[in-house]
Amino acid sequence: MAESTPSERVALQPGDVLLVVDVQRDFLPGGALGVAGGDRVIGPVNRAIECFAGRPVFLTRDWHPPGHCSFLEQGGPWPPHCVAGSRGAEFADELKIPPCVQMVSKATRIDADAYSAFAGTDLDRRLRVAHARRLFIAGLATDYCVVNTVVDALAAGFEPVVLLDGIAAVDVQPGDGERAIEHMREIGARFVASTDLG
Repeated sequence: MAESTPSERVALQPGDVLLVVDVQRDFLPGGALGVAGGDRVIGPVNRAIECFAGRPVFLTRDWHPPGHCSFLEQGGPWPPHCVAGSRGAEFADELKIPPCVQMVSKATRIDADAYSAFAGTDLDRRLRVAHARRLFIAGLATDYCVVNTVVDALAAGFEPVVLLDGIAAVDVQPGDGERAIEHMREIGARFVASTDLG
């Protein structure tokens, strides 16, 4: 369980962008690479999407070709998941996707994996077009795609604000999620709850 964070109201302002990472069927309980409790992020993510009405919202998705290098049969660490066009690659049914959302597909090359939403995508360019400054980040999974996205966001000069109630970890090794949270804190990410957005 993610550690608690002091409650503080966060007034949204120009330059704020919501980035929802990989809330896809294969990462939910029962999916090909299900995150325990991964479905618990949907409510907080939907709350954040409502708060960002009229502001930029980006949704990322793993969009792997068949035989992707991250799959076990190719020598990778994971079972096949989020194959482009498959049911498992679809966003969670309960996710309230806004009409003007911007989609970012990642890990689309058969020979290259990508945990960060910035890796091999045009996300950086699109955020600059949107005049983004603060990135409010939520999604799956804390210890892989979320933490790597936060690291790259900071390196690119954005201010990451992680929604603590909107993330969940794979925890391949017990405590991986907590260690990822601590790392994000150490490098300068801020943590708030979806209920603090205003």
